[in-house]
Amino acid sequence: MTPDQEPPQYAVARLRRALAEDPRTAEQGVRVDLRGEQVYLSGDVASEERKHQLDAVVHDIAANLKVHNDVHVVEAQAPVGREELR
Repeated sequence: MTPDQEPPQYAVARLRRALAEDPRTAEQGVRVDLRGEQVYLSGDVASEERKHQLDAVVHDIAANLKVHNDVHVVEAQAPVGREELR
């Protein structure tokens, strides 16, 4: 049974697991919402490449679902200056 044929809560769990376990993504912080035959992804990732890989993983699991990737790219940078602890 594929995610587009099973109950929504099982499909969402399967997609979340795939995003967490696939080495291309390894993302646990991405939210997955399924509405009919459309899957919505939201959250933050570290790179544009990772964002595109999310689409690929979802497509591999459920090719019939339309993906709306609303994930934001948040690039981590080295701190500038000193941090003062009080």
